[in-house]
Amino acid sequence: MPAAVITLALVVVAIVSPEPSTVFASNVFGALRAPGDPAFVAAHRGDRAVAPENTIPALQSALDSSLDFVETDVQMTSDGVPVLFHDETIERTTTGEGRVSDHTLASLQRFDAGSWYSAEYAGTHVPTLEEFLIIFASSDKKALVELKDFWTEEEVAVVTELIYGYHVQDRVTLASFNFTTLRNIEAVAPAIPRVIIRRMLPAEPVRLAQFYGAIAILTSPASLRENPDAATDMHAAGLGLLLYTLNSEEKWSQAIGWGVDGIITDKPSTLDTWLADTAPGT
Repeated sequence: MPAAVITLALVVVAIVSPEPSTVFASNVFGALRAPGDPAFVAAHRGDRAVAPENTIPALQSALDSSLDFVETDVQMTSDGVPVLFHDETIERTTTGEGRVSDHTLASLQRFDAGSWYSAEYAGTHVPTLEEFLIIFASSDKKALVELKDFWTEEEVAVVTELIYGYHVQDRVTLASFNFTTLRNIEAVAPAIPRVIIRRMLPAEPVRLAQFYGAIAILTSPASLRENPDAATDMHAAGLGLLLYTLNSEEKWSQAIGWGVDGIITDKPSTLDTWLADTAPGT
């Protein structure tokens, strides 16, 4: 990215970012759940049950539904534009080849990102983060946005400038596996809540979340099978616990029994209906 662009992004963020404020898990997720309480539903990469992942049709479908959250992934192109894409390379879901980071935006958007899913979506392109924020800003939903791999402070600033620019900072939570990226998010935009992603929980998940100033940890069901009290422990500290990616009634039921706050799923509408049908008193 040109130095002038990076400098401008940092200046804009410095101007529009509010002073650091304390954001609690309950501010983002609502009251923290007890075992048996329904969790919120997050559409994984948009509604993948109806459209190709991380495309505008999948994301719009999720935003048009009764779901609480949409989840998506962000990577940076070689010319410094944040785009929505999960894999490091583009072969699985586009007609192109190579790493996302090796393509300019113009190069990346020449490829078809929809025909692999069905002929109906032939010609769909890889969207930018800004394209998503345009439709997201007109909704009342919340978004969990994962920054893939490592991001510098300057790169994080490009993302947070867009978030503040579309006035959605109170509805976006940033997440990452990378601890340095989490620190860089805190340095650039401390008021935007952060979530740590771990495939397996550490021995002391509360301590980890508190050390990095995160409001929650997003983890796998395997972690809860090893430590079924983790949600209770996190809640006692005012922290949230989320699970990915659960796609069956058996796993949903187990997650609700643990008292997790949110479930990321590839079947968001099905899970939403299941939660309504199995709610106490129905």
